[in-house]
Amino acid sequence: MRYLTALTLGLGAAMATALPAAKAGSADGASTFPSANGTRFTIDGQTAYFAGSNSYWIGFLTNNNDVDTVLDHISQSGLKILRVWGFNDVTRNPGSGTVWYQMLSSSGSQINTGANGLQRLDYVVKSAETRGVKLIVNFVNNWDDYGGMAAYVSAFGGSHETWYTNTRAQDQYRKYIAAVVGRYRNSSAIFAWELANEPRCKGCGTDVIYKWATDTSAYIRGLDPEHMITLGDEGFGLPGDTTYPYGTSEGVDFVKNLGIKDLDFGTFHMYPSSWGVSNSFGPGWIQNHAKACAAANKPCLLEEYGVGSDHCNVEKSWQQVSLALATGGMGGDLFWQWGDKLSNGQSANDGNTIYYGSSDGQCLITDHVKAIEAAEAAQ
Repeated sequence: MRYLTALTLGLGAAMATALPAAKAGSADGASTFPSANGTRFTIDGQTAYFAGSNSYWIGFLTNNNDVDTVLDHISQSGLKILRVWGFNDVTRNPGSGTVWYQMLSSSGSQINTGANGLQRLDYVVKSAETRGVKLIVNFVNNWDDYGGMAAYVSAFGGSHETWYTNTRAQDQYRKYIAAVVGRYRNSSAIFAWELANEPRCKGCGTDVIYKWATDTSAYIRGLDPEHMITLGDEGFGLPGDTTYPYGTSEGVDFVKNLGIKDLDFGTFHMYPSSWGVSNSFGPGWIQNHAKACAAANKPCLLEEYGVGSDHCNVEKSWQQVSLALATGGMGGDLFWQWGDKLSNGQSANDGNTIYYGSSDGQCLITDHVKAIEAAEAAQ
């Protein structure tokens, strides 16, 4: 999702300084890590279709109780996967009152492991571990929110389109990946590492993102051979239609990228109104991705989806189509985005937010989880 309002959150609570608990070696810990099993996912020994959500802001919260509350509600709701921003890039130090993870500079970048830095993400991982919630951790944003590729361009030159081949930018990007993976590679809370949020390279040949994704996923595999890796793309570039999302004008070829050896599953997003298509576009979009994933024998994850109104009626129909393909390429779905009541009020609402305890939450969370349980029991 691109249109997010940047958060500046004051530091109010005591910071967690301990890293999440390590498992007893990869040989023992590997069995606890989520994995791909054909076109389905396995979590905690259960191979099934899984539901979840997105919370870009949870790693920027400074009140530990708020983090625990959100993850309690997610766990109690029966959702298993939460996608979070594992990045928060700046080009100058914003001061002690703001959370930031990495400061990018041509004269020397800094990864912030302090109380207002990655220790905030540490607490999210630790809290998720104790509640059985699995996290997709993303490493960079295509969009400008929380720094993104634009922050790298500001520090190292070039353009958004050359970011993928800019040696200095990629060197620092990999240093950051190594720092984050090194902190959590033994954690049972990690569902997957994600290369980028909605990577695009407008006007580029599809080989640009393909090569970058191939090389980066291989690099991550060398750091952590146990956890899954995924791209984080919107699913552009797909046979089945002639509308804009099916084309490759954004430099993305879903089918080609799905064939990358070190990418364990495919991701795709769905925002019809933002793409200039109707909501009726959704079922075909899901079906065509599921078909591609079935052919590749990898799971598809509908990783983001949302509408600005009539959430229940529109998004429920998408959930039903996705769940119906649970044995035909679809491994799960994550709605955008989770909403909750925090100590300082409601979490961010971009029009797509589904709040815990609301009527939309009943429809798209509670009822959806029940439908998944019934479908799994019937198999």
